[in-house]
Formats: sequence, C-alpha cells, structure tokens
Amino acid sequence: MPVDLKLFVLFVLTAAIAMITPGPDMLFVLGCGMRGGPRAGLLATAGVATSEAIHVAVAAAGLAALFEAAPVAFTVVRVVGGAYLIYLGVRMIRRRDDAEAEPPAAGGGMPGRRAYLSGFLTNLLNPKMVTFTIAFLPQFIEPRLGQVWLQFAILGAVLILLEFLVDGTVGVLAGRIGGWLRRRRAARRRIDVATGGVFIGLGVKLAVER
Repeated sequence: MPVDLKLFVLFVLTAAIAMITPGPDMLFVLGCGMRGGPRAGLLATAGVATSEAIHVAVAAAGLAALFEAAPVAFTVVRVVGGAYLIYLGVRMIRRRDDAEAEPPAAGGGMPGRRAYLSGFLTNLLNPKMVTFTIAFLPQFIEPRLGQVWLQFAILGAVLILLEFLVDGTVGVLAGRIGGWLRRRRAARRRIDVATGGVFIGLGVKLAVER
C-alpha cells in the first residue's frame, strides 16, 4: 500500500469529523440548496470540490518536490501544520454563535451554473482553505514510503470524496438541515467543541512525533 495504513485510517476519521462540522463551505452549500433547490446544492458542492482538487494538486506538486529536495522540510511542515491545526482547534472551541454562522433563509432562486461557479470561486479564493489543505495533508504523509506525490493524490481524492458526500447531502436536504441548524445552537456548539478537541489532539500528536 502506497500510504501508511495507520495514518490513512486516522486521516479518514479526522477528515470525516472535519467535514460534518458546519463551516463556510457547508453553510454556503446549504444556502445554495435553500435558494435554488437540490440541484443548486449539488452543483455548489461540485464547484467547491473542483477548487479543492486544485488546492490538493498545488500542495502535492509543491510540497512533494520540496520534501524530496530537502527532507528536513518535511519536519518543518509537519510542525508548522500541527501548530496550525492546534490553532484551528482552539478557534473552534472558543467560537461563539454569530450572524455569520447562521444559514441563509430560504427564498429566491439560484441557477445551477451560478451555484457551481460561486462554489468554485468561493473555495478557490479562500486563503484559509489553501492554508488548511497545505497544513492538513502533510500530517498523514510518510516520506519513507516514497512516492510522496501519490500519497498526496490518494489522500486528496479521499478528502474530496468525503467533502462531496457530506456537502452534497447537505445541499439536497438543505430545507430540513437549515431549520435544524437554526433551532439547535447547542448541538452546533457541541460539534464545534468536539471537533476542536480532535484538531488540537491531532496537532499535538503529529507535531511532536518523529
């Protein structure tokens, strides 16, 4: 297997938890689905997934070459990435409900093409998503196995698949999910705290090992 099995399992679990946590992409897809129906929600998800594929490709090309040219760079990226994950975890735990976290109300419409392009550009031009991808994926790469680019490709494909499954489901069920999120702030808060704790634990573990 071209990837470390233990790291791969940890990656899938962590990525799945991260994907089900309401964030900018999920709330954007939710809004598209509420305004334009299931088709708009799915196309918005497709746009987000497409831009995420670009992020993964850029990270894989740049970091894979860097790791091969300077092995010590892997340790640096791992430590910095781990620190960033800890930062994200703390932010999620301390985050409080505000207007930006509210899903948009239903009403109006959204053409499918606009939903796709909006999802694509919103994610592609979000510097936080670029930083997250560059910080997150290397935590599950094992240079000693070789073919770093292939490890990036596998992990990136899984990340995109999970994002499409989760956000796509949100887009299709937008009406019901939007109402649930508006009513259940306590549930959202528990999700944030749990996910923040996972990110902090992962960041500490992977930043200090090896």
